[in-house]
Amino acid sequence: MIERRLQLSPWVERRRRIVNVLGHAAVTLATAVVLVPLVAVVWYTLREGIPGLTWDFFTQLPKPVGEVGGGMANAIVGSGIVVGLASIVAIPLGILAGIFISEYASARFAAAIRFVTEVMLGLPSILLGIFAYAVVVKPMGHFSAYAGAAALAIVMLPIVIKTTEEILRLVPRHIREAGLALGIPQWVVVLRIILRAASRGIVTGILLAVARAAGETAPLLFTALNNRFWHTTLDQPIATLPVQIFTYAVAPYEDWHRQAWAGALVLIGLVLVLSIVLRLVVSRTHLEHEQ
Repeated sequence: MIERRLQLSPWVERRRRIVNVLGHAAVTLATAVVLVPLVAVVWYTLREGIPGLTWDFFTQLPKPVGEVGGGMANAIVGSGIVVGLASIVAIPLGILAGIFISEYASARFAAAIRFVTEVMLGLPSILLGIFAYAVVVKPMGHFSAYAGAAALAIVMLPIVIKTTEEILRLVPRHIREAGLALGIPQWVVVLRIILRAASRGIVTGILLAVARAAGETAPLLFTALNNRFWHTTLDQPIATLPVQIFTYAVAPYEDWHRQAWAGALVLIGLVLVLSIVLRLVVSRTHLEHEQ
């Protein structure tokens, strides 16, 4: 029996090596298949968008229909305002809701909130835009930046809630128990210990939510609409990059197509810069905490 095992061992070893090589090749191929569309989108956006990145694009308002030139200055500022307002509402509420589900809610109540959150994650954004239109725009009687921010906050909220809850559940339970055993109040344990341990994951969730909101078009068509001029108040229609890109992309003018690609490139760049800045801040906070 022992001799038979010794005779079979070279074959078993070769078989394991073949399976390992095939598995590694399959994983590499799958990674390449995933990366190819992403790289293609970024490369094509760079190729088409860079020629449109002129000084006028960042400083001028859109030209009237049929005229060449102009820019998206008001749309860039408008996107920052609307996404910023939505983040002010959605991020704190989402983090607090995630903490409540993970640390305080009963199992049945947490399951109910989790179910509602997952349903909201699966809803088309256009439905959320229609909801914001019915709740905010119709009572106000007009489109506005506030309505756009409300729609984007609804889009962001389930993402922040879900990621916060999942990350907090990954924090080892003995960390909570150690803090409570020392007589530290639960809210202090959550605020000073649990959130710090989970901060990187929570920041990742926030970035996902902001990136999703920054690229949404349908909710803004129902709430913020658009504006060819500078917005003087938030209680009026406001220009945003996604809506402006959509408007220019479907227009029959070559110059507008060029500006639409430039706007798409700016949108990608803004999300990338925000991601880098937030990650640097979180990394520095962790280093200071460890020291």
